[in-house]
This record gives sequence, structure tokens and C-alpha cells, in this order.
Amino acid sequence: MVTTLSADRLAELRDEGAEFTLVDTRPEDSYEAWHAPGAINFPFGLDESLDGRLSEFEETVGDAERVITICAKGLSSGNFATELESATDEYDVQTVDGGMKGWSGVYDHVDLGAELEFELDERELTIVQLQRRAKGCLGYLVGCAETGEAVVVDPTADVDEFEVAAEEADLSIVGVIDTHVHADHVSGGRDLADSLDVPYYLGARADERDVEFDFTGLERNEVLPVGERELKALAAPGHTSEMINLLVDDAALLTADTLHVDSTGRTELEFNQDEGEEGARMLYETLHRTILAEPEGVVVLPGHVTVTSDGEFEHGAPGDPIATTVRDARTGIDLLAMDEEAFVDRMADAGEEPANYEEIIDRNRGELELAPEDRVELELGPNNCSA
Repeated sequence: MVTTLSADRLAELRDEGAEFTLVDTRPEDSYEAWHAPGAINFPFGLDESLDGRLSEFEETVGDAERVITICAKGLSSGNFATELESATDEYDVQTVDGGMKGWSGVYDHVDLGAELEFELDERELTIVQLQRRAKGCLGYLVGCAETGEAVVVDPTADVDEFEVAAEEADLSIVGVIDTHVHADHVSGGRDLADSLDVPYYLGARADERDVEFDFTGLERNEVLPVGERELKALAAPGHTSEMINLLVDDAALLTADTLHVDSTGRTELEFNQDEGEEGARMLYETLHRTILAEPEGVVVLPGHVTVTSDGEFEHGAPGDPIATTVRDARTGIDLLAMDEEAFVDRMADAGEEPANYEEIIDRNRGELELAPEDRVELELGPNNCSA
């Protein structure tokens, strides 16, 4: 009988350097668009038989001994694992429970206070970066160890991950902030705030995005105290018109999709074709007059890291801090060296758009109701939020 393993266990095996061959049974186009790290493709249907294809599989995997199968939801990969186990005893066969849907829910919690040197005159700053491996979404828990209070910034719909992070840090969540109306993933912001009965914040200009639920608007340069910590809301339009970035104790800047570690955010997901230039000029001004105006030692903590079609982080690795500084961004990101006209031209061709982004925006504005079982499928695929 084929045994199953969780997506979290698959991540552990990969991190441990365990020997196995990961076989993705989805159609080739789905595999090519986005797959787990190290996976090889052997398309196989839900009702298909391995009869006549065993030699083909053996050529595909070579001298593999341990085979782990994965597909979209664990159905066709489960069928293939069963067929393979029945056909030969050459392999130790397992299948991933929930397939790529399960993989989409794997997170790493990184204690940035322990990993990075924040310039705080010996004051203790708690920031936990929650990394979603499959999508590259980066959310944050920002807290004050002295008072035990914390806020969550840009949570995904897997809100239990953020509650666990708070419990692990011995903090209580007193507020939830979304920096903007997200286009690449379903936000868990208002769900988490509602379940904990705490305030839910967006930038004050979110009123202009036709947001259809109650929120507390953070005005330009408004300071939100969290225990003895201070979060200052910086207006940062460009990726979206209502975007805010959050300056934490003048030491760390949560830049969401304004600035990533190796690129900037794209500008056309909210703005239509006629307004695309306006968004690009807004982002250019935000980057040069707001972000790069901060002291060079300020740590930049982005809202995403790009995940390649091969399932790898394009910068850094899961479990390591995804961060840069104002200084390193200024000197290391080519887009920041462009003049305004060149930057605007570059933003006109930002690359492939996130999958289903219009429906995701509508859900995050409150216009579209979405059943929990439907949200992961809506999000499947790379985030594509960088330019």
C-alpha cells in the first residue's frame, strides 16, 4: 500500500538533503509553468494504467530508489504511485498528500531579530518573516517583547500560520495591516482581524479602491504604536494607488510590493493601459523621494520574493532572511539607476501577469465571495509581482 507524506514533510526532506526523486504527474504545460523544486515530469492521468510505460518511466528516473509523486491535488499522482508499486518492487514509493495545493501551504518562520542586526540602540525588536515557499509571499509579525503586543502585516489566507508565529514569540496580536489590495494572493487580513476582534488597517486611500468592508485607514505619516515599538505609515503609491509602506522604529522598512530585494513592484495591475504611465511615474517618485530617502542602513523587508518556474527562490533560500538595505538596493538594483523616462518605458513591459489577478483583487476588495476550498486553486502559480 502506498504511503502518503505531507507537503511539510516533503520540505523537510528537501532541507535535510534526503535522496529521493520527485515525480510530477501533471500535464506538461502545468509542470512547465510552475512546479516544486527538483521535480521531474512524467504526465499520468487519473484513470491511466502504467501498462506499456514502465520502461519509459525507468528511463525518466534513471537509478532512483525512492520515488515521491505529486500532482495538483494528489489524485493522479496517487493513481500513478499505486500503479508503480503494483508493477515493480524496484522503488520505495510515496505520494504527497494534497499535491501542489498542499505544497502551496508550506511556510517557514524566520526570526529576523535573531538573524539581522537592527540599529536600535540595544532595544529589542521582534520581527518574524513568514515565507510561503510555493508563492514567495512574505508576511510579518512585528512585536514588542516588553509589552507582549504585536501586529500582523500582509497575512495570507493561511491565518493559522500567523497565530502560531505569535504564540511561538509569546506575543498577542492587537492589529492586522494589509499594505494594499493584493493582486497575486488571497489576503487573510480581515479574516484574522475578525477572528481575533482586533482592528484591521489599510492605507487611508483604500476608500478610492471601492473596498466594500470596514477598515481603519492609516493616513500618510501616521504612527501606530505597538507597545513600545512604532510603525509609521509611509504613502507609497505606484504598485497600487493606496499602497503604504511601514517604517518600524526607524530601523526596518516593510516595503510590500514597492521594492523587492532585486527589483521593484510592477505598476499595471490596478492601472489600466491608459493609466499605466501614471502608475509608473508614481512608483518612480515613491522609490526616489520616499524609500531611497531613508538612511542607508535601514533594513528593507519586501512583501514577496520571486519564485522561479522551477520552484526555487530567485534570491536567497527558504528559512534564510529575505532582506536588503537601502544602501544595497540603491547600488544593486538596475531599475533604481534609471532616469524617470527609462523607468517608465521599462514598466510598460513588466512581464507575465499573476494568474487570476482580477478575481483575486475583487475578492480582496470584498466584491467577490470565495469559498475556502476555491482560494488555493485561484492562487496556483508563481506570484509575478516583480517588474
